[in-house]
Amino acid sequence: MPEHAAAWRLRLSGLCFLLQILNILLFAAFVRYNPESSPGQCPPQLNCSRRNQDSGFQQPRFQDVHVQALLSFGLLVAFLGRYGPGSVAISILIIAFAIQWAVLIQGIFYSFLNGKIYVGAQSMVSADFCTTAVLISTGAVLGRVNPVQMLLLALLEVTLCTLNEYILLSLMGVSDSGRSLTVHTFGAYFGLMVSRVLCQPHKDQRKREERQDMGHQTDLFAVVGTIYLWIFWPSFTSTTTVHDSAENWAVLNTYFSLVASTVATFILSPVLYEESTPRMVQIQDATLAGMAVMGMAGEMLVTPFGALIAGFLVGLISPLGFRFLTPVLRSRLKIQDTCGVHNIHGLPGILGALLGALLTLLATADTYGDRLELVFPLVAQGSRTIAYQALIQLSALPLTLLFATLGGCLTGEL
Repeated sequence: MPEHAAAWRLRLSGLCFLLQILNILLFAAFVRYNPESSPGQCPPQLNCSRRNQDSGFQQPRFQDVHVQALLSFGLLVAFLGRYGPGSVAISILIIAFAIQWAVLIQGIFYSFLNGKIYVGAQSMVSADFCTTAVLISTGAVLGRVNPVQMLLLALLEVTLCTLNEYILLSLMGVSDSGRSLTVHTFGAYFGLMVSRVLCQPHKDQRKREERQDMGHQTDLFAVVGTIYLWIFWPSFTSTTTVHDSAENWAVLNTYFSLVASTVATFILSPVLYEESTPRMVQIQDATLAGMAVMGMAGEMLVTPFGALIAGFLVGLISPLGFRFLTPVLRSRLKIQDTCGVHNIHGLPGILGALLGALLTLLATADTYGDRLELVFPLVAQGSRTIAYQALIQLSALPLTLLFATLGGCLTGEL
């Protein structure tokens, strides 16, 4: 047994060395900083709308997104009694590698020109989004895969996640600034399918027992993680929007949704689990669900009461999922969802996509005014009707599920 552990340590060390050297060589050969020029001088071949968001570096937004990925998600997976401390360390390793790899892969799709990849602050923000999807996926298989396998998962998922995002956002013109689809839905179902392929019933029974071993340390992690979510996630959902008016919608709608989902947990959890108050882990889950549902709809005209309704509903659906759907996934579909990503990312992501498609149908120039061009530029330009845009928004959901499930199956088999 000690020899086996030593072999895995050497494998991890060797893989980290090889991947880092590969990243260094690729960065040296291809990656360059964006030219410091005005928008009018930006080469037409580059995606200048993405580059222009680097104006003034947008440091507060960059810090919010990076802290969200590093601290919040690192703490959110630290609940297994046996794997908690190690899971935080592995999360940081995944973040460190995935950000570098995402900058490269996304650069090929978005800013490859004359044999070079041009990057800026927005490239790091986009890489953080992609890394978040990877962290969500690892939550589904945490404790059942080793660090070497997690690195390989990140290598493949970043590539597929970027491809899915490019097809949806650039080719199809889907509006998903808060990433209900490309982060929450994709990450959740990618991880669930990896879990399904790696199913080992006897070992998974032991993992389920370990999940119940939650004490003071778990509550402490959940408290800190939840606080960081409340502080930084609204900036996370609005960071891709450079216009203050559109950003305000995303921030406020996210806050309204998360407060309603939190209250809903206090309504339902005592009934389902016969506890006087929910555990901090359950409040943390409700916070994530309330924010995920606003990923697509946040910048749309969901209205304050609409955001409250969406958050309240998803705050009810998430604990119901833990209580009734998770056992079905485990017993019938052989999917062991370690961190419950299906209930706190997958279902809210799907509901957020459906809500976004519905709100798209209701969008008009009278209700949106100048913001219509910010949220639905092709509609404002007359290239699309609002009905066609709504159909595109809706069709993005099955496409994302297809990419996630097929990609997860392929990754699990490898």
